[in-house]
Amino acid sequence: MKSAAKLAVGDKAPNFGARAIGGEYGDGRDINLGEFRGTPVVLYFYPRDDTPGCTVQACSLRDSWGDLGGRAKIFGVSVDSPQSHAKFIGKYQLPFPLLSDPDKRIVKAYGAWVEKSMYGKKYMGTERNTFVIDGTGRIASIFRKVKPEEHVTLVRAALDKLA
Repeated sequence: MKSAAKLAVGDKAPNFGARAIGGEYGDGRDINLGEFRGTPVVLYFYPRDDTPGCTVQACSLRDSWGDLGGRAKIFGVSVDSPQSHAKFIGKYQLPFPLLSDPDKRIVKAYGAWVEKSMYGKKYMGTERNTFVIDGTGRIASIFRKVKPEEHVTLVRAALDKLA
């Protein structure tokens, strides 16, 4: 498999297993990418539950759910716990599931676990990236360092290309 940082459009998407919280999964169920063959999947990686940019991003997906929800399986992915995800989903009435990745396997496999810098201090964290995976399990679109306000427009355009 290619190294995560080198994932490109057309590559086979790295498989994963994770606990899905919310949406059709309610209080939680373990899922894996292979379950969704034949259906497009959107994985959007975000830094932390209930922070300003992550809330804007999640709520814009919520507000566009009528259009997007039936077109793909959409999962938010962060290293937050299932309990944190449940609170975030409840607070903002998010209709889609969030994947809990506390061991960082998914964020690392997709190259979203990166060195960041704030106020001159370097630390590791999740970069706001989105991967659109087609029904055959190949990466159809990649959006790196996504601006929360532009996310829904990018996802909609990527799904339009798959239609």
